[in-house]
Amino acid sequence: MKRVLFGLIAAISCALLVAGCASVSAGNSVANNDVYELVILHTNDHHGAIESKDGLGGLALRSHYVKEVRSQNENVLLLDAGDINTGTAISNMFKAEPDIKAYNIMKYDAVTLGNHEFDNGQDLLEKQIKMAEFAWLSANVTRSNGKYLDKAYIIKDFKGFRVGVFGLTTLRTLTTSSPDKSLNFADEIETAKTMVDYLKNEKKADIIILLGHLGDSEETKGHTTSIDIAKAVSGIDLIVDGHTHTNMKEPKIVNGTPIVSAWEWGKAVGTCNLKIQNGKIIGFNWVPVSIRTDTMLSDEKMTSFLKTYTDKAAAELDKVIGKTAAEFVFGNKLTRYKEMPLGDMVCDGIVWYAREKHNQKIDFAITNGGGIRAALPAGNVTMRDISTVLPFDNYLYVLTLKGSDVIKLFDFIGTVNQGAGAFPQVSKEVSFVATYDSSGKNGKVSDVKINGKPIDENAMYKILTNDYMAGGGDGYVIFKSSIDTFNTSCTLRDAIIEYFKVLPSPVDPNSFETGRITVKGGVKTE
Repeated sequence: MKRVLFGLIAAISCALLVAGCASVSAGNSVANNDVYELVILHTNDHHGAIESKDGLGGLALRSHYVKEVRSQNENVLLLDAGDINTGTAISNMFKAEPDIKAYNIMKYDAVTLGNHEFDNGQDLLEKQIKMAEFAWLSANVTRSNGKYLDKAYIIKDFKGFRVGVFGLTTLRTLTTSSPDKSLNFADEIETAKTMVDYLKNEKKADIIILLGHLGDSEETKGHTTSIDIAKAVSGIDLIVDGHTHTNMKEPKIVNGTPIVSAWEWGKAVGTCNLKIQNGKIIGFNWVPVSIRTDTMLSDEKMTSFLKTYTDKAAAELDKVIGKTAAEFVFGNKLTRYKEMPLGDMVCDGIVWYAREKHNQKIDFAITNGGGIRAALPAGNVTMRDISTVLPFDNYLYVLTLKGSDVIKLFDFIGTVNQGAGAFPQVSKEVSFVATYDSSGKNGKVSDVKINGKPIDENAMYKILTNDYMAGGGDGYVIFKSSIDTFNTSCTLRDAIIEYFKVLPSPVDPNSFETGRITVKGGVKTE
């Protein structure tokens, strides 16, 4: 069964007649000069961010804000542009159950199916759809029988106007996640044209909103963005977007259509105020409202609901997930000086995760030694132990670099002094020689091999790293030259927790291949 660019636009039109909507009565616009108001609250790329982090986000704070807005406004739509799944340890542990039920409590109207909704298999997705009291939207993803996973659109009638909201899921899902092979994905632009025509002419919607998990910046050639939709499709009054985690300060206006997105992880709630007269928008205002612990109150009902999960998660952190045959030594920050079994395990583990969970063809992985912070003890190992080794919420990114840029990457590595946090740890696919003077400085790298072969400057390499380095952190600015970037939305820490569970027990530090980084000269650490 073909999964990409499936020719089902005609089928969409048919299915819309029987399966796509949650509508109320017939057209509701009133031909008079009364001015009506609609507030649209929206989030995106939640990724399991149940609790506040660094003073931002948290479902209890978000819930309180939503209640406050509803108490002051008669007409409110609450929307999310996708990727509820794949994120924090608590959410992952309970397969996003607390997140979805929290969305039920907040009375979300609709959530778009994001690419990460397809990470954990069709069975779990079906359970999540049934669990939700909101609509999961996607007009361009259908089952083998032509039916939608849940709905293509919803219709909401308010006094004086009718709103149609339809969903789109990026075709990047086919390469950045693992959707069931029975599912069909249609072209985003053609689907959008079909939906606008249907909602306007058949369902008599006055206001049409695209709730898209698309992204506003091109990740790779051929990626259809929300900007591409706005350029190609007329009749959309507002695009509420997700996927690229864009921290917008103001809307992007493209071809007369405003595009808005509310950053990531519930750090903000996009708040859009529309004024509507005779079924037309005559006033528009949008602001991203920061969700902050220092300025907002928590919803006590939500806090109480979530406590059941957070308490269970705390107990889970101390459960044994495996054993080691001996300590994975850290010493005096040795991952900043040379190859260490601890660094080998981390890099091999994230490669395993990206290949197994995201079907990514990774050539090699690299992480900064400074991101590894402690030894892994001998004997029983808990999730808390791994969280101590890897305390940062660094997300895994897949980058694609030209071979010529990979050569520049290793040239840069040669300039990193021993002892610096930027000193690399690499996966087993990599080997190179690093030569330093006696102080561990003035280095150079030679004899670099990827999978046993010299770097081909004309080839393309898929590299796995953390978000900090992907953004140029620790001097790795060459990573910003990536021509195809994918955020797995899984932390390095959580990937290693999953990896450790599948390793043969007890895990022997000596089982990890050495000879990845051969240090000549430099600071002696034996």
